[in-house]
Amino acid sequence: MDQVLSRPSEPADCTSMADVRREIDRLDRALVRLIAERQGYIERAAEIKQHRGTVRDEARIADVIFKVLAEAQKLGLSAQIAEPVWRALVENSIAHEFKMFDAKRANSSNSRG
Repeated sequence: MDQVLSRPSEPADCTSMADVRREIDRLDRALVRLIAERQGYIERAAEIKQHRGTVRDEARIADVIFKVLAEAQKLGLSAQIAEPVWRALVENSIAHEFKMFDAKRANSSNSRG
């Protein structure tokens, strides 16, 4: 049977732990795809930014968290889940952007030298 047709449409439709786990696994795969897409934008930001000091932007961090918490509230996602998840995502994204920014500069220095 086609997995799309057999999957519950709502958590309340799950009748077993196998159903719950299957749906969580499906969502985890979707989240990984979305986070990978987000990472691509982080990497592009590292290419676009001209100054290392602009990689970490406190105002932007606050704006992202504010928007996430507003969306979480609309959708019924607990702020106790949303905020730490996004703070970790943002901090790890910034660390990755620093790594990409530095690597880009090192590569351009090496190619000139």
